[in-house]
Amino acid sequence: MSNVTGMSDTDTAKKDGDKDNVNWFAELRGLLLMLLAVLAFHSFVAKPFYIPSTSMMPNLLVGDRLIVSKYPYGYSWASITFHLLPRGEWRIFGGTPEYGDIVIPVHPQRSEDYIKRVVALPGDRIAVRDGQIILNGVPVKQEVESDMLLPYDLNTPCTEPEFEVVTGPDGTQKCKVPVMRETMPNGVSYSIIEALPDQPLDNYDEILVPEDAVFVMGDNRDYSADSRASVARQGLGGPVPLANIGGRAEFITFSLDGTASWNPFTWFGAMRGDRAFTTLRPTRTDVVSEAETETE
Repeated sequence: MSNVTGMSDTDTAKKDGDKDNVNWFAELRGLLLMLLAVLAFHSFVAKPFYIPSTSMMPNLLVGDRLIVSKYPYGYSWASITFHLLPRGEWRIFGGTPEYGDIVIPVHPQRSEDYIKRVVALPGDRIAVRDGQIILNGVPVKQEVESDMLLPYDLNTPCTEPEFEVVTGPDGTQKCKVPVMRETMPNGVSYSIIEALPDQPLDNYDEILVPEDAVFVMGDNRDYSADSRASVARQGLGGPVPLANIGGRAEFITFSLDGTASWNPFTWFGAMRGDRAFTTLRPTRTDVVSEAETETE
């Protein structure tokens, strides 16, 4: 007996069965294409990055999330997300970082991304004396600035001996850190922490940076395993090949204070709101050449 719609019970059963039959090949193909699109975007355009250490204080804090662009210096094996390609010296559309750029060098032996600042370019001579960079025989300008107040929280416990917990102007506790302003030959300047005397990395004999490499250092000079530190000491073991640079840090998207858990509802209360969308491109000041100074 037919139902009121004119369809037999057999036709209805077939229609219900068609709904249950999922084309799993098409579903998996869609998921694969979406995954490839994400990997391609992360490898060739930009990817998120998380700050796990204090080596770039005071400019980057543990808990900061930021965006790293992949195209400024061209592409190499280091550009590919998860470093799926074998290491090599090749680069496509290769470019050279500028003084002061914050870059993502890959460790020379491990597939581990670091984040450091470029302080010497290909062909430069660089040394470090008592914590001050000597670039091509000329000391890089350093000026003492007023202490900086940073968040005091689980991700910034303020336990270093040269740091101090104080009450800020808003009545909340802050981490007070001593800072200096370092200015590179191209006029780019940024804050650094160089407070502890006689640290192992405060002195570094002069070397010549190869034509295909840059020398990088962390902004927290007392606690940064960078180009000054050997591989055995978790450092980068000298100048970093340009092919090992995976991108340039652009801006902070958001920052967490360490109280967040896996529950997304806890993330809002853990936000450091004043750090969101902070640019990571260094400040550029006017540079007066020695010739101009003498003329004046």
